[in-house]
Amino acid sequence: MNDFKQEDALVLFSGGQDSTTCLYWAKKQFRNVQTLCFSYGQRHSQEVENARRIAQMAGVPFRVIDTSVISQLAPNSLTDASIKMDEEKPADSYPNTFVPGRNMLFLTFAAAIAYAQDIRHLVTGVSEADYSGYPDCRDTFIHSLNASLNLAMDKHFLIHTPLMWRNKKEVWRLSDELGVFDLVRNETLTCYNGIIADGCGHCPACKLRNKGLQEYLEVRG
Repeated sequence: MNDFKQEDALVLFSGGQDSTTCLYWAKKQFRNVQTLCFSYGQRHSQEVENARRIAQMAGVPFRVIDTSVISQLAPNSLTDASIKMDEEKPADSYPNTFVPGRNMLFLTFAAAIAYAQDIRHLVTGVSEADYSGYPDCRDTFIHSLNASLNLAMDKHFLIHTPLMWRNKKEVWRLSDELGVFDLVRNETLTCYNGIIADGCGHCPACKLRNKGLQEYLEVRG
């Protein structure tokens, strides 16, 4: 792995399991780390406040920007509480928790902010190994967008995806290796219904998180 100890990074941060694990991964890889959170009209404001709290615990700068225009672009159950959330992925389409364009817009906003601060490293918690079928979590998308951002801003950004090939069991293992297993387990908010830690237990995010946790605990002992 390249040595980036003399460089800074910007972490796309929601205060959930994945982004919190990425935050602590980044703290070991880079000189200074900042966090960027997005208020995009999600079902619960707790996400932003919990992200702010965890960033404070981690001792890193926190910034939140308003991207609520996303909630006006395409119907989905994460930004429209009137839509009943899919608990399973439909056989012939994406789950209605998919927010079209979200990761592309988040990374574009992050790159613009990083550009202004002469930061070239962006860190995001997307994963192709264990996800809900979202096309904007795929490795090929990240590489494509990385190239587009570099061309658009004439800067050599590097988008880091430390979780890309890790399933949730392996994400739990990584948090343990980083020394933050208990923090991630007890303080993060992954649940789409806004419940910290183990969450509601039945939304897609909770199902993935808790399945991976049980699998990891079985081998952790």
